[in-house]
Amino acid sequence: MSRYYAVIAAALAVLFFLDAPRQAAAGLPTDQVRATVESITAILKNPALKSDAKRKDRREQLRRAIFSRFDFNEMAARSLGSYWRKLTPQQQDEFTRLFTDLLEAAYLEQIESYTNERFVYVKETIDQDYAEVQSRIQTAKGEEYALNYRLRLVGKEWKIYDVVIENISLVNNYRSQFNRVIANQSYDELLRKLKDKQVQTATDRR
Repeated sequence: MSRYYAVIAAALAVLFFLDAPRQAAAGLPTDQVRATVESITAILKNPALKSDAKRKDRREQLRRAIFSRFDFNEMAARSLGSYWRKLTPQQQDEFTRLFTDLLEAAYLEQIESYTNERFVYVKETIDQDYAEVQSRIQTAKGEEYALNYRLRLVGKEWKIYDVVIENISLVNNYRSQFNRVIANQSYDELLRKLKDKQVQTATDRR
């Protein structure tokens, strides 16, 4: 499982990384992903944000750019599966906030640390309000991974609701973990674990 998380981190890093090839498949989903790449590239290349003293500012800019491309409400709902419908709107909002913090804590640092990966767009498919952008990660060590982004149309924006690495879905992986906690313990225990992680993340940021 640790290898899976490392690859997922690389995937999220490469989604927003430097010098993505311009010969990407045509289409709005890919175009909008590419626009996010260019926005993140500008932040990572900005010499005024590279020092440790600018870490907080750099991360805040990365956070805004990166997470504007994700549909966290949809990801949170899918990660809970059928249990999502049992929650009140207030409970759904609370879980979405905690889930968003979980992803941020898991992957923001890795996004800053990855270098020399190459992101090659392969294919784009659109089915009404849903799309998939297929790509491959090529690492500096010569490794290659299949990477697919699943998106849905929200207004005029294509938002990512799942990332699939080598046929392993990020959302499905979380759903398996969350459902196991709920089944063996309770939903309240799942919330407690997520809140503990949130507190730990806030402490680490100081």
